[in-house]
Amino acid sequence: MPVFASGFGLVLFDFTIFLWVAGEIFGAGLVPRLRQRGATRVKRDRGSRALITISILISVLIAFYFGYGGFGPLPDSIFYVGIFLMFLGVLVRQYAIAILGRFFSLSVQISEDHKVVEKGPYRLVRHPSYTGVLITFAGLGLAVQSLGALLVLLLFFVISFGYRMHVEERALLSGLGQDYASYMKRTKRLIPFLI
Repeated sequence: MPVFASGFGLVLFDFTIFLWVAGEIFGAGLVPRLRQRGATRVKRDRGSRALITISILISVLIAFYFGYGGFGPLPDSIFYVGIFLMFLGVLVRQYAIAILGRFFSLSVQISEDHKVVEKGPYRLVRHPSYTGVLITFAGLGLAVQSLGALLVLLLFFVISFGYRMHVEERALLSGLGQDYASYMKRTKRLIPFLI
């Protein structure tokens, strides 16, 4: 039986999942909505939020299935690496959301007073909250001790978040013009110094 499915491993895994979900509900959902009250925004989402939501649900369910089914089993020790990466990913995402402040939204939107944010992780990459999701997904694949789960999670990430970044960057270029174009030239999209 995989480590994440019994005893201390189960408690640690469930706690990590709880932190991830709580971060999404409060840090990415409720708190940003409260900050945005009264702001005039133009939505330019093009279905990316729905695609991400569906992709996360499907890929996480497949990951659990693969983990319990032992598809591409990984050693027990990799569970702890996965848990560490999940914690790290959640922290990176929540930090990026906090730095972006009232400009963060779960849907692609541009506000009247929108500006390029270049503080914190935004100095290195344009989408650090998605970097956090990537780290969390990689951690989940390792925590369920399945190479198959890891590959499925990364594939779904590339498809859904790749589309989202494309939509978001088009909207930001349209709304912020040369300021965002210059920012794009100075920074990588997702992984510092690489991509």
